[in-house]
Amino acid sequence: MKVRRFGVSLEEDLLEKLDSLVEKHAFPNRSQAIRYLIRNALVEESWQSDSEVAGVIVLIYDHHRRNVVNRLLDIQHDYTPIIMSSQHAHLDHDSCLETIVLKGRASMIVELADALIAIKGIKHGKLVISGSE
Repeated sequence: MKVRRFGVSLEEDLLEKLDSLVEKHAFPNRSQAIRYLIRNALVEESWQSDSEVAGVIVLIYDHHRRNVVNRLLDIQHDYTPIIMSSQHAHLDHDSCLETIVLKGRASMIVELADALIAIKGIKHGKLVISGSE
């Protein structure tokens, strides 16, 4: 991949915030921080425009809770075209961790995440969306 150099003019306070971001994330330089910010903006734009994106839903739930596992499976079966894989792990006697890897339209991924996170018995749920490219 060819890299091109260009100049950027920033207000002093914005440059200080950029430098703080570089330090916080341990970027090797400002250029890497700017690439990171641009990619995040492009992912956000693709999400907002309902483009194809990739994502992961992370769920922690009490598997003893009545019907939680059945509800999780029933809902996921309605979204099989966008589910690439899922993984189940036992955290302790009562708690399970489920990760669901997705690829599809942003609106469908958000719809699935909202439906799963809303199930009674879900202790915590989070959706992380990234670009599919």
